[in-house]
Amino acid sequence: MAMQAHEIETLIRDSFPDAKITITDLAGDGNHYAAEVIDESFRGQNRVQQQRAVYAALKGKMDGAQGELHALALTTKAPD
Repeated sequence: MAMQAHEIETLIRDSFPDAKITITDLAGDGNHYAAEVIDESFRGQNRVQQQRAVYAALKGKMDGAQGELHALALTTKAPD
């Protein structure tokens, strides 16, 4: 079953409660999303570290062919 945008945001928000999070359904199909996560905790981390932290927050929802979330284009950064 496909995930809803608010479910993705909730999972991310659990790990990054003060983040600015924007979720966009890219194809309108509930399977291909983009997420922008801006959080102070990313300061001093490279993009790989930032994105690993966000993927960890998704708690396996993208794992394997049976994952609930098919595709997520991810942008992460610390606030300006």
